[in-house]
Amino acid sequence: MTEIIESNNGGEFHCGFVAIIGRPNVGKSTLLNRILGQKIAITSNRPQTTRNRILGIDSDDNSQILFIDTPGIHRARGKLHRFMLEQAHESIRDVDLVMLLTEADREPKSDEKQILAKLQECGKPVVLVINKIDLVAPPSLLALIDTWRQLYDFREIVPVSAESGNGLDVLRELVVPLLPVMPACYPADQVTDLPERFIVAEMIREKVMRMMRQEIPFGVAVQVEQFLEEPDMKKIEIHAVILVPREQHKKIIVGHRGAMIKKIGTSARIEIEKLLDFPVYLKLFVRVEKDWTESDRLLREFGYH
Repeated sequence: MTEIIESNNGGEFHCGFVAIIGRPNVGKSTLLNRILGQKIAITSNRPQTTRNRILGIDSDDNSQILFIDTPGIHRARGKLHRFMLEQAHESIRDVDLVMLLTEADREPKSDEKQILAKLQECGKPVVLVINKIDLVAPPSLLALIDTWRQLYDFREIVPVSAESGNGLDVLRELVVPLLPVMPACYPADQVTDLPERFIVAEMIREKVMRMMRQEIPFGVAVQVEQFLEEPDMKKIEIHAVILVPREQHKKIIVGHRGAMIKKIGTSARIEIEKLLDFPVYLKLFVRVEKDWTESDRLLREFGYH
């Protein structure tokens, strides 16, 4: 006998995993945060900001979509880059649906066509999401949709703006029926399975990447070494270490008389307090770990394994 799984309004309940994939810096994390209405994935204008797979849980009375935000698919140039690429490829294998995110203001790139070839091999249903539609006129968008349609047999093609939220309701309506009929995997009020320490570390790393712009290279990591949350405390006390591969990078992050690290800490603390909904005392340190992105031991220690 087949089990009938019903939603709260008497219809079928859909639940499944959806990988958000695409080139670096196309807006995958921005899209996820907008869908959830809460920030769990960091963003910046630097490519390869996302390093780990990030799970975002979007629930309503009829469905639960388990979004996986993946590192941008790119050419691997070292151990950390290879880890990130493996994260993206593993996500494709393990999901029920793939959302390929691209941008409305450009034609398909050669690496995106390579991604389509990989998707063809894995046989997963694919929804094309064209982001940044506010940057182009409707005739240009229609022409781009036609170009993509000739490249692949997408289940759906959905134009959206992750920045404004335009088109996201339509995207959700189209995605849900493509997911399996099964019960929810997580409580309806849960938005991620990530520990708070991980999200806090990522928020600090985001501020470093945004404020340093081109002055600090890709090799920045953050470790939360202390997270004190006692019932009688008026503030949560957090100590975190910013790790960099060169001594000169440490000097830049610390800044003249500690001005830059203070600015980073203030900006990060504001976001962390929103996340935790509690006052925070944040203490930041900077430590040099030479060439850590190529060290198996340090990659494991920092969670990139």
